[in-house]
Order: sequence, then structure tokens, then C-alpha cells
Amino acid sequence: MSAWLDFAGVPFSQHWIDAGPVRTRVIEAGSGEPLLLLHGTAGHAEAYTRNMAAHAEHFRVLAVDMLGHGYTDRPDHPYEVESYVTHLLDLIDALGVERVHLSGESLGGWVAAWLASEHPDRVGKLLLNTPGGATADENVLERLRGLTRNAIADPTPETVRARLEWLMADPATVTDELVAIRRAIYDRPEFQANVDNLLTLLDLEPRRRNLLTEERLAAVQAPTQIVWTTHDPMADVPVGEWFERSIPDARLTVMRECGHWPQFENAPEFNDISLRFLLGE
Repeated sequence: MSAWLDFAGVPFSQHWIDAGPVRTRVIEAGSGEPLLLLHGTAGHAEAYTRNMAAHAEHFRVLAVDMLGHGYTDRPDHPYEVESYVTHLLDLIDALGVERVHLSGESLGGWVAAWLASEHPDRVGKLLLNTPGGATADENVLERLRGLTRNAIADPTPETVRARLEWLMADPATVTDELVAIRRAIYDRPEFQANVDNLLTLLDLEPRRRNLLTEERLAAVQAPTQIVWTTHDPMADVPVGEWFERSIPDARLTVMRECGHWPQFENAPEFNDISLRFLLGE
């Protein structure tokens, strides 16, 4: 599998948008109502290469390098949730639209839910894909911090592959191309110098003060699709059920034999779930 095959026959562009003071990289395809795809911690827009063609048939799809991630600018301060929300609001304003649909994985889902709770007028529909922000398990965080710091400090094929394999139910899902894409991002001195800011929410104290609460989720007005998996390494299905109970207009779908990247591991099923929800089918 290759990202080039994912985009075969699909007009798309990579470009940068000035979102307030932050020059922001996006991969864009399609036309229609805007749909922003938001990756997880230490990730990048290519997390969604297997989803863009299907969604671009119906939407203007923008896979975003979030604040400090990928090839987006890296302001020098700790990135807590409000920093990510401000960046996304600036991006929405820069697009010249009032409202977008949001589909976020892990950190991206955490930020999307927070934004939807505080700015319901800016969000149409909301898809939360194994979202973060509900738990603060020190053992899980220690494992993820270690894998991520090792991969960024010394981005060899082995360290980067180990970080990517942590995401998957089946480690064989990690392609050589995906490893190469992430190594190119990590293997830059300016990216490595920003690692502490990037991993702020993997430290216990800032994570706890940024956690989503039932009260915050109750303020989400957008129709919401939650996707959880049977092999998510961050949290089990009952956490997805908690999201479903806490958000007024939410439904939960559990994908089997997937880990933290179901949109990549089983793109056809994920795309079907996502598009049925977004299109109101």
C-alpha cells in the first residue's frame, strides 16, 4: 500500500494556510462543506491518506498538521488543549467559513470535542475516533512518552516503527512508506527541539487539568459519531460508552481487530461508518 495509490485519480494539493500567526500545513481534496481531519499526538496529516478520496467525493476535505506537528509552525510554549483550539479556530476563520465538520483521532478527537463544547456554532457534525481526554493512566502515558521521545530523539527505522506499531492491532499494518514519512518529519532539529511542548498532554499534571468532563461533553450540540475499537492501547470500550452517554446526541460504533488508528487499519469500514454519519444515512 502507498499513499500515492490512495490518491490515484484524486485531484489534491499540499499547501500552507496562515491560521493567525501559525503557518499551517494541510492536504486538501474535494469540494463542498469543509471537513477537517485531525491526527493524534506526534502525528501528521498522512494519518488520513486512506480516507481522503472517499470523503472528497462529498466534502472539501482538509487533513491538518495540528499546532507544532508535522510541517506546521512550532510556537515555543506548552501545548495544552486551549492552544490547539485557538489554532483550529484561526484556521476555520482563515478558510472563510462559519462552520466545519470535525473528525478527530486521539488528540484530534479531544481537541475537536473541546472546540465543539465551547463554540457550538462553528461545528456541524463531530466524529470522535478513539478520542483522548478521558483518562490519565500513568502506566499508559509512561509507555507512550517513552516510545515517542525515543522516536523523535533518534528517528531510526526501528524507533519510528516501534512508535507506529503501538498504534495498530496488527503491527504488519505499518508500511515502510509510513515509517519513512514520519522519519522525515521527526529528523529535523527544529522538530526535535520542540518535543517538550509537543508532549505536554502526556505529562500527568497538565493532562489532568485538561481532561474532558461530563459537564463539558454535555455542552456539545453537534450530532456525534464515536468510533472505538476492540484493541485500543489507550483505553477500553467502556470509555467510548462514557463518551456516548455524556454527549447528548451521540452514537457509538465499535470496530473489531483495530487499534488506535482504525481509519488506517480498516479504511473501508471506517469510511463507511464516517460517510453514513456525515451524510445522514
